[in-house]
Formats: sequence, C-alpha cells, structure tokens
Amino acid sequence: MKKVHGDFLIGAATAAHQIEGNNTNSDFWAMEQMEHSAFKEPSLGAVDHYNRYRQDIDLMAEAGLNAYRFSIEWARIEPEQGHFDEKELEHYHDVIRYCRSKGIEPIVTMHHFSSPKWVIRQGGWENEGIIEAFKKYCVYVIKAVGSELTYVCTINEANMGLQMADLVRTYMKNMKQDIQVGVNPEFYANMKKTEEENIRVFGTAKPEDFLSARTEQGDQLIMRTHEAAKHAMKAICPHLKVGITLSLHDFQPDDDEASRKIAQKEWEKEFIRYLPYITNDDFFGLQNYTRKLIGKEGVKGVPEGAEITQMNYEYYPEALEHVIRKVAESLEIPIMVTENGIASTDDGRRISFIKTALDGVAHCIEDGIHVIGYMHWSLLDNFEWQMGFTKTFGLIAIDQNTKKRIPKDSLRFLGNYDWRID
Repeated sequence: MKKVHGDFLIGAATAAHQIEGNNTNSDFWAMEQMEHSAFKEPSLGAVDHYNRYRQDIDLMAEAGLNAYRFSIEWARIEPEQGHFDEKELEHYHDVIRYCRSKGIEPIVTMHHFSSPKWVIRQGGWENEGIIEAFKKYCVYVIKAVGSELTYVCTINEANMGLQMADLVRTYMKNMKQDIQVGVNPEFYANMKKTEEENIRVFGTAKPEDFLSARTEQGDQLIMRTHEAAKHAMKAICPHLKVGITLSLHDFQPDDDEASRKIAQKEWEKEFIRYLPYITNDDFFGLQNYTRKLIGKEGVKGVPEGAEITQMNYEYYPEALEHVIRKVAESLEIPIMVTENGIASTDDGRRISFIKTALDGVAHCIEDGIHVIGYMHWSLLDNFEWQMGFTKTFGLIAIDQNTKKRIPKDSLRFLGNYDWRID
C-alpha cells in the first residue's frame, strides 16, 4: 500500500459549545435553560476545555497527532451585535499559538452550529442580514489571527438544515398519525407552550437557529454566507486555504433502476446541489459517519442484526472510502476528512473503526485522490447537543465530577497509525 506524505494532517475535531462550557451568550445556552427545553440536560461547564485546552492539546501531541480542528465561538467574540470582545479573541489566539508550539496544525471552524442569541432574535439563518453579520465577525477574527492559520472552515455541515427538514417532515407525519389514533394527544399542547416560551426568549415562536429545518431559500443563504466570508477572509490573508464542510452519507441502492434513481436523487440533494458554491474553494471538508441503504420506496432502516452505535447509526466504517471516491468524481479540489467516528463505550470497536476508515483513506490516496487530512470526531467525550452527555464519541474520556482527562487507547492508535509518513 502506498504510504501518505509526512505533511498529511491527522488529528481530531471538536466544537466550542460542546466542550468549552458556560457559553452564556449563545442560542443553544438559552434553549438549554428553557422550561420546555428539548435538551436532555444543559451544557453548563461542559468539559471545561475553555480552561483546560493546554492539557488537551498536550495529550494530542503526546499521542502523535499533528492537527486539531476546533471552532471559534461567535457568541463569545460578539456577544452583542457590533460589540467585539478582545479578551475572548485573545483566548482563541492563545489556543492557536499553543497548537503551533506543540507542532499541531490549528484548523479553525468559524461557525459550528451555535450562534449569538442576538442573531436568532434578528431572524437567524433565514434572515438575509446573516451574510453581512457573519462576514463582519470573520473579518474581525482573521485580522487578528489569520497570519497564524493555514486552514479555515467557514461553516460546519452547511447542509444540515435540509437534513433536519427531512427528519422534521417524517416526525410530524408520524406524530399526526399518532394523534389521530390517540397515542399522543398532548403533542400540540406542549408545542404551544414551547412557542410561547420561544417568544419570551427569542422574540419569535419559531427561532431559526442553525439546526432548524431549513427552507430552500435559507439553504442557499447559508452558501452565500460562506462565499461572502471566504472572499472577505482571503482579502485580508490571501494565503488562507478556506473551505466548508458538508454532512454526507454513503447511499447504497438495491440492484434495480428505481432504487438507483432514488439514491442519485438523495446524493444530488446532499452534495451535488452545492457544487456551484464550493468548486472554487481551496479544499472541501468531508464529514461521514455511516451509510444509508436505498430501496424502491426510499431510505431503508438499518439491516436486521447489524451492529449499531449509541447514535443508532449502523457501524460501517467502509462508508468513508466510498464517499471520498464519490465526492472526487465531481470535485477536483483537495479533500479533508473533517469528521468521522463513532459513539461507543467500546473503545476496541472505535479502534477497529479507525483502522478500517484510515485504510479506506489510504486506498483513495493510492488511487490518486487528493486527500490532505483526517480529523476524527471527537477529541473528547462531550456535550452531544440535545442528547446531553450520554453519547461518547471521544478519544479521551472525561470524569464529569472532576473533569479529569482519561486518554483512551484509540487516541494513541490514531496518532501512531503507521501509514501516515512515507
């Protein structure tokens, strides 16, 4: 097998809100505190990465990783519109400098799901004003730290809103069926209470946070926001390599024409539709966790008897290689795997997942596909959004009482994988 070059980036990824703690000016913090919150529990101090980032970066370096993808939290940098916090900017500047001092490439994501609360009060990610607001935030950050960065991701999983819209449509369809047969008669009553609380907190019954079910217009707005931010940042620091990340599945159709057509339609909706916005980017951030089987009626469930993760995804690390190859058919820019991993309490299965996934990456490189890095999700067991702290994706476990870091065997396995240097 061809070995990859020594400048190949191999590391782990995180998101600020999930690990830092006390992100009090963000929309997610506000939603977590609500009486009718959809969150299992609030993030509170999360895993205190805000104060312990040096320790966490040390563990990465000691394990042999050479890259760290993390996000800068907009709600910390600009807690109120037009008010930028220099102290918070300096915090992230120090994270970047500390990565460099440890031989770790800092890969910054400017937006990873959470937004300032004021953004949502102004219409959120369905409001045309998001383009200028996000651009100003990016410009402020890059003017200060851009000279010390190489890779910047503008927006994490920019296509997540349309995926959420599909989930909401399915959920609402099922809920209506349940209500008709009397299974869940309190559904609409609870929804009404939530809307009333949203009005008090966000000024609207249906706040448009980044993970809200996206409209077609809103989906295009996100990509226009990406373009505007990219051009603005590169105008300040032309050396920057700027891209975006998308959540992609390995669509596998049954062996018939109807299934193949449905799989192609799903792929076009999840990836092809974004090509006009990303073809001229400097790299593409590819994020994959599993496959989806497609039949004549559409997406099928996980095969009976298949191993599943804590997220109820099928354990299928082979998906990554398949998706890289599929992306490369339409996109010529370098590919960085910005997320790939599993939620599991069995670290042995995580190691097996990593090995199979990285073998797939190596096969792609051997065939001439330009893959420049692999970021495992996640560095730390963390706050998994609405599911709280119950899902363990991390290479490092966290004692929630003491915040003690407990490196797993998978961390060192990833950092010492023997094909990464030629």
